[in-house]
Amino acid sequence: MRALSDKLNRLAMAFSLALVLLFPQLAYTETVEENPSALAMMGDLVVARPLLLVMTVVGTVAYVISLPFTLAGGNAGQAADTLVLGPGEATFVRCLGCTRSGYKQDVVIAEEQAQEQDITED
Repeated sequence: MRALSDKLNRLAMAFSLALVLLFPQLAYTETVEENPSALAMMGDLVVARPLLLVMTVVGTVAYVISLPFTLAGGNAGQAADTLVLGPGEATFVRCLGCTRSGYKQDVVIAEEQAQEQDITED
């Protein structure tokens, strides 16, 4: 029983460290054009995505557990955004190796539209 407790303790500490390191990444929800390196893509694939997937699942469980309280408090939507949608977006909507969430093609379209506006204004 003690060995299981030690393993869970280590896992919780590692997960907490990962959360602390990933929160700044989650703060950037704007869509930007990035050209990540192969090392950034591998790190994202091997380290960040699995941790973000775990964070999404844990956030979903926490949201379901807290649902009676958030419904009573009137902030169920905010709790869903923070606990489920934020980590889910960082996991599934971010390009591989990118640091900000969003679809890359949206950025390209927005940049093309901005260039067209600049041309017509000149």
